[in-house]
Amino acid sequence: MKKHFISFLLIFLLLRATGQEYYLLVGTYDSPKSEGIYVYKFNSKDGSVREISHVKTSNPSFLAIPVNQKYVYSVNETGDSTGKGGGVSSFSFNKKTGILTAINRQSSEGNSPCYITVDQTGKWVIAGNYSTGNFSILPVSVKGVLGKASQVIQHKGSGLDTTRQRSPHVHAVFLKKNNYDLYVPDLGIDKIMTYHFDAKTGRVIPSKLGYVSPGAGSGPRHIDIHPNGKYVYLVEELSGSIAVFRDFGNGDLHEIQSLSALPLTYKGPAGSADIHVSPDGKFLYSSNRGSSNTIAIFSIDAKTGMIKLLDHQNTLGLTPRNFNFDPTGKFLLAGNQNSNEIIIFKRDLKTGLLTDTGKRILIGKPVCLKWVALQ
Repeated sequence: MKKHFISFLLIFLLLRATGQEYYLLVGTYDSPKSEGIYVYKFNSKDGSVREISHVKTSNPSFLAIPVNQKYVYSVNETGDSTGKGGGVSSFSFNKKTGILTAINRQSSEGNSPCYITVDQTGKWVIAGNYSTGNFSILPVSVKGVLGKASQVIQHKGSGLDTTRQRSPHVHAVFLKKNNYDLYVPDLGIDKIMTYHFDAKTGRVIPSKLGYVSPGAGSGPRHIDIHPNGKYVYLVEELSGSIAVFRDFGNGDLHEIQSLSALPLTYKGPAGSADIHVSPDGKFLYSSNRGSSNTIAIFSIDAKTGMIKLLDHQNTLGLTPRNFNFDPTGKFLLAGNQNSNEIIIFKRDLKTGLLTDTGKRILIGKPVCLKWVALQ
């Protein structure tokens, strides 16, 4: 009887511990300290982490994971003189072992792809090419094999900044949960281009309005959407501001607010990078690079969607290109690209403020953080 009880207790404790763990996948830039995608197990009870595996692939600066979480897709942020030197790679993911296995790679049909997403059906991958200002749609087989791009959309134009905006620079391809509205922030032309995506054919067409312009010289970079689907939040890399839009559907975005994400006394270059709404929809976070190296923390008005600055948290490192919440929302992990580590912050669910846990993940050039359920 006692042996049965002990066995039951051990199984219970194992299941309980497993239920608090998640896989953390980190994309990196090639460096002496990194060479691909790294897999960790993260414990959401205490913020502890242990490395499981990694797979070699060139400059996987952004990752995408389909709904079934059986595969991982990455960009390969490279380029060449043909203008088609970027890549998109596919991997199978074994949840039992935490091991990624390469499946195949295709051209992204552009240079320097820096963002990738997968549609809700898992049949299509969309990759945005920064240097060539275009994005491509690639079919995916039931076994995760990428086909050649079936459609390539090329942007045209320029922006106010003659150094950074001489041509289009697609910086994200964001597909809404409705699997229909596709938002494409283009840093080079100061526009969020809006499209409609057909999951049956894998093709896109421009929305009726076509685009929204947040402001000359703003440099649209990344967006996130409030859980209620009514508000879109854009981080502007060049201006260092957050633009808030009311989303009326079908690509109809109306700007209702613009607010700086930089510390009041900061005078250096903006370099704002990533943006995320907290899982509960109460707070907004945005990272600033340059020499600021901070994460701006905002509260969100539940009625209007507008934001109010609460604080700035130093990321305790250099160049916070990407950050993300753990699946419980209790922790925020900030990837400091140029100091080669991920800082683990505890997040106060009531105030939204961050506290350093003292825990670190030492990894070369971390630039993308994604999560996969353990079971």
